[in-house]
Amino acid sequence: MPEISRDEVAHLANLARIDLSDAELDHLAPQLSVILESVASISGVAGPDVPPTSHALPLVNVFREDVVRPSLTPEEALSGAPAAEEQRFMVPRILGDEQ
Repeated sequence: MPEISRDEVAHLANLARIDLSDAELDHLAPQLSVILESVASISGVAGPDVPPTSHALPLVNVFREDVVRPSLTPEEALSGAPAAEEQRFMVPRILGDEQ
């Protein structure tokens, strides 16, 4: 795979709206070439007999089944509240009427 040129790095930086100095362009061009070579080598590893995967290990759902169970009534849930109104916890107002 040919190396990515300094002009190509400048063009990519321009497309990404990244302002790079000349020193940064000289520094990044060889690094991007190494990255592109690495990606190309990984792309060549998987053959047609290897199925695509999204994870290295098979994943299964570990959540429990949803089961409807009896729960607290509103009165029981609010029984320990210092104040309640219309089956809701009542708290001090912290905001004024302006909104």
